[in-house]
Amino acid sequence: MPIVKDKGKPEEAALSVEDKLLHYQKELEKELGLDQAERNQWFDPVPRQFLAKDKTSTTILFGGLTMAHDYLVEGALQGLGYRVQHLDCPDNESLRYGKEFGNRGQCNPTYFTVGNLIKHLHYLRDVEGKSKEEIVRGYLFITSGSCGPCRFGTYVTEYRKALRDAGFDGFRVLLFQQTDGLKQATGGESALKLNASFFLSFLKAVLLGDILNALAYRIRPYEVTAGATDAALERCKRYLHDALSARKRLRPILARCRNELQAVQVDRTLVKPKVSVIGEFWAMTTEGDGNYELQRFLESEGAEVDVQSVTAWILFLIWSGRYDTRKRMNLRAADGGKYGLEGKNPAKRLLALRLADRVLRGMFQRYAKAMGLHHYHLPDMEEIAKVAHEHYNNQLRGGEGHMEVGKLILNVVKRKVNMTISVKPFGCMPSSGVSDGVQSLITERYPDAIFLPIETTGDGAVNVYSRIQMMLFKAKQAAQKEFDEALAKRGLTASELHRFAGRAKIANPLHASRHVVACTAANTIYGLRRRLPIPGL
Repeated sequence: MPIVKDKGKPEEAALSVEDKLLHYQKELEKELGLDQAERNQWFDPVPRQFLAKDKTSTTILFGGLTMAHDYLVEGALQGLGYRVQHLDCPDNESLRYGKEFGNRGQCNPTYFTVGNLIKHLHYLRDVEGKSKEEIVRGYLFITSGSCGPCRFGTYVTEYRKALRDAGFDGFRVLLFQQTDGLKQATGGESALKLNASFFLSFLKAVLLGDILNALAYRIRPYEVTAGATDAALERCKRYLHDALSARKRLRPILARCRNELQAVQVDRTLVKPKVSVIGEFWAMTTEGDGNYELQRFLESEGAEVDVQSVTAWILFLIWSGRYDTRKRMNLRAADGGKYGLEGKNPAKRLLALRLADRVLRGMFQRYAKAMGLHHYHLPDMEEIAKVAHEHYNNQLRGGEGHMEVGKLILNVVKRKVNMTISVKPFGCMPSSGVSDGVQSLITERYPDAIFLPIETTGDGAVNVYSRIQMMLFKAKQAAQKEFDEALAKRGLTASELHRFAGRAKIANPLHASRHVVACTAANTIYGLRRRLPIPGL
């Protein structure tokens, strides 16, 4: 039987596959009403003017780091002649505002930070009696931006949408790109002068905020008088804020802060597990309802908290620049493109980034030593990348990238802490993929790891606290074991050790024993001389 070919319609037979698909697309567009002659793409109007003539009449609002950082950055920018006001730490009321005016399905930091700004603007309008026009004309907000598989890259658009729906259409939101500076504010007669003085002042505030936080979390768990550390910390913050705003020399102020903190009485023979808080940047940094006041809760449960520094994030950005440059410099055509290396000197860029790393570390250690923060080591980014690479590719940059994996491994291998908590906000895709996925493999390979991933939603505090308490029980046992082993190796009993609690070295709140294990009380024992005279004998 001969084969009969179905020729179909002559006009269809002549069409290529691409033409058929295009024809089908047009038919569907017609059915859906999308076959418009003129298409107007969505455009986000960006009110970005902050001119020099408005500098004295415009107040810059900002926030999002720790309370110490926000306060000190305020002082640093005031020292440059700007009117600056930091926002309060976001709370559950901020979350309510964020959910009311924000899009659905946003991650927790978006709701808290966007809602915190709207809450403040409502206060200006409803309590202080300012009109919408006065607020739009006299205030602006600066936030940070990024890229990658994260809603963080769309924060600025979310701010503008929520502000418009809340009745503050036209309110200025300027975007601080972590790698490129304040792009929206660098043109023409901009009031923001992004010169060396600006970045140096900002950097000083960040470094000092990190050092104050590190000292506070070291001292507070062992204070004899409750509240003494916080009182000294508040005085130190005020001294530094005033010095930065008046552009005074910092060295005398750092010495004054050291004296304030050194007056706090401590007892470092108390056995407390050390807990590291890592994870999504905002969730692990904020100190309010955004992470259920995690740091304070851990301290109330008898733990010492190891917090991450903002300086470490800056070091990570520098490391990323060096890593990408080394990868690109041997590509064909020198990796042409807007962000490539075509027409640039890779060796010079690597040298500049390496110098930036050394300068940053040097400034940190100089300030830390002057304020009394001893034996504090900033993370080695190359080491973190090396230990994490087998489990998480260094080229993946969502959230903290490979850092969360590397931190957990080093925490276990080097006995830095007794327990690690990875805190991530609800809806955070990069951090969830790491803490819930990759870290499960890490805990299998490192069975000594006491690791707990928690997710924050703003209304799940009871569940989170319960999970932390159960895991913290294991950490307390691990710390007690380290303490007992240290006593045995030094030939001491607990009662004998307590007799030495008043010795100048042990009682000094700024003293830091050499690192042997995670537990501070155990390290205190290792730091004692082998044979000590027993007081009273």
